[in-house]
Amino acid sequence: MSDPRPIGVFDSGLGGLTVLRDIRARLPGERLVYLGDTARVPYGTKSAATVTRYALRCAGFLARRGIKALAVACNTASAVAMDALGSEMALLRIPVLGVIEPGSVQACRASRSGRVGVIGTASTIRSGAYARAIAAIRPDFQVTGAACPLFVPLAEEGWTGRDDAVARAAAMRYLRPLAQGGIDTLIMGCTHYPLLREVIEETLAEMAPPGRGVTLVDSGEVLAADLARVLANNDAAAPAGGPSSGGLSGDAERFYVTDDPERFAALAARFLGRDIPQPHVADLDSSEAVLPGEAP
Repeated sequence: MSDPRPIGVFDSGLGGLTVLRDIRARLPGERLVYLGDTARVPYGTKSAATVTRYALRCAGFLARRGIKALAVACNTASAVAMDALGSEMALLRIPVLGVIEPGSVQACRASRSGRVGVIGTASTIRSGAYARAIAAIRPDFQVTGAACPLFVPLAEEGWTGRDDAVARAAAMRYLRPLAQGGIDTLIMGCTHYPLLREVIEETLAEMAPPGRGVTLVDSGEVLAADLARVLANNDAAAPAGGPSSGGLSGDAERFYVTDDPERFAALAARFLGRDIPQPHVADLDSSEAVLPGEAP
């Protein structure tokens, strides 16, 4: 059996495009629908109740687009809204996957010493969501978090190269305490951070003791693998002959934002390494959820 319906992906803004990229690499035959809630970004400064309300509206919008599974590509929403999202989408028989649990499971598998680091936005680190998820699996593990607020604007500015002095200086400042603490595994707990992967890897390699490398965990990659298993178990994979990463058809991906589609499209190429179709503008407060004149 197969299911031609699309997979829905949402984030508060641009960062979730790295998760979409990972899903596309893992599942090249699937159709994808992405929603960036750019009118309300960042979620990290909002209360848990507000983030949950926003997340439910995003999920409802994508559900009305006929999705068969939902990937929550936002660490903040994954930290505070997964129970509400799971309950709501269960009524529609739509499985929901977030980024925190897959990343935590992978970190537990990867760590040899039980010392795991987590980097993310201040709100993600403050929530303790990764620490709780890891503790539920391995209560003997030691988890150390570090907020890296400059990494998001660096990613959006494109200052991510291994030779970029600003990126290297920020990485040295943020990562030094983690390296000195002896971590052997580091979760990139923000979907912007994979763009800085080379800088992070090289900085840690310089600071780690000889012979003690640090394994990076990209939650988006693990989420994509989990999503592939869920679709296979539910006999919901796309039929043969669907979109491929080698040449995406016009129906392969559709993008929605809640504000500033031009800026989103311009920056998306930096996250995906390719241009995207012009995003449609969604109004999450309306019953139709798409502004007049836009495609449904």
